[in-house]
Amino acid sequence: MPSVKNQSGTVMKDELGQHLDVLRRYALVLMRDPDQAEDLVQEALVKAIEGASSFTDGRDLRKWLLAIVHNTFVDRWRRQQAERQATGELSSMAEEGSPPAQLSHVHLGQTIAALMTLPVEQREALVLVALDGMSYRDAAECLGIPVGTLMSRLGRARDALRAKTGGGRQPASDQSDRNPSDRVQRPPLRVVK
Repeated sequence: MPSVKNQSGTVMKDELGQHLDVLRRYALVLMRDPDQAEDLVQEALVKAIEGASSFTDGRDLRKWLLAIVHNTFVDRWRRQQAERQATGELSSMAEEGSPPAQLSHVHLGQTIAALMTLPVEQREALVLVALDGMSYRDAAECLGIPVGTLMSRLGRARDALRAKTGGGRQPASDQSDRNPSDRVQRPPLRVVK
């Protein structure tokens, strides 16, 4: 990786490398395809290197890089929408796979599949806060939205994910009819404050 300098001339090369896993994971959730996600990260890193002079010391590099990945994704998405509209072609791809034998892996696979069906705004909010552990304020700053909007998207994403994975609460009458040993234990969603 080439040397990268910010406004004060500090070399950021090693620091960029420390955040690659977070950038790749976030890009994969946005793009839903490993190859496209890697392309997105590469494009975002090129933009980060080109715009390194705009990075100021004391700023959180991870948030800055995630914001670049997000903005690059939005630019790509808008470009693709314009291309689809111009050509009149809409395409959708669905990937099917055989679930693993272990019950917990099946639930994880179902949860990931349900996550990928959420609108992009909800997916990115959920990933930044629940998976990457960012605070509401930091995640909202990365996405360029108010904290209240982020919290609303996060709430809708969690509700939709629970509904899609069967994690919602059942009415009391339904619960009393079931044998407690027949209930499937689902991993709880992580609540981040």
